[in-house]
Amino acid sequence: WSGSEPRPRTQGLEITMNREDIPEDLLLADGFDNALIGVGRRCGQPDVAVYDVGKCIDILMKDAPWTYDDAVEYLEFNSIGAWVGDKTPIWLVKVDSDE
Repeated sequence: WSGSEPRPRTQGLEITMNREDIPEDLLLADGFDNALIGVGRRCGQPDVAVYDVGKCIDILMKDAPWTYDDAVEYLEFNSIGAWVGDKTPIWLVKVDSDE
């Protein structure tokens, strides 16, 4: 983190930031505020928003309301499958760590 950015809090090995500290130039997906789980950082590339796919599906099923299959199809076509430039968000599918 550069000296001009707010210093992130640490919780054990997990680094977190407050929502009000999210960079203003981050490209955010409409309607998925509660599925935003972090900021992706890459060498020499702009930071990107990172969304939890499972939470996005839950939001669509609750707000639309759609079936699971309809929500997945909508998300994959309209969000995951949409390239909107270097700041296109990352859509994260969690790996089960219990295996």
